[in-house]
Amino acid sequence: MHTSVSHVTDGTLTLYRVLAYTTGVILLGFTVEIIAKYGFGVEGYEWVAFVHGWVYLAYFLVTVALVHKYSWPLQWSIPVLLAGTIPLMSFVAERKVVAKVRADRQVPAPAPDATA
Repeated sequence: MHTSVSHVTDGTLTLYRVLAYTTGVILLGFTVEIIAKYGFGVEGYEWVAFVHGWVYLAYFLVTVALVHKYSWPLQWSIPVLLAGTIPLMSFVAERKVVAKVRADRQVPAPAPDATA
């Protein structure tokens, strides 16, 4: 089954969330790798940059799908698209995107579990 940008499903938000967290975690690993390499001479972890590049590409494409679906303005879209390149920012962007999508779709946040 082929899915185009114009046919964004509810699963797109879930995929965005997974990719935002994955991108953030790998970017933190990449940051540690850079510090280890240039600060302490540790070699052999250059693959982390390669993995981050591919995961960020997936994050970028899924974010573009959300931008297109919800017609977000550039001042909102560009920071979200770039969040996967700044350590910790993809975690912040994920929270803001989820809140915005819920508001755009007028979907209330899940109620807290009363049994807890």
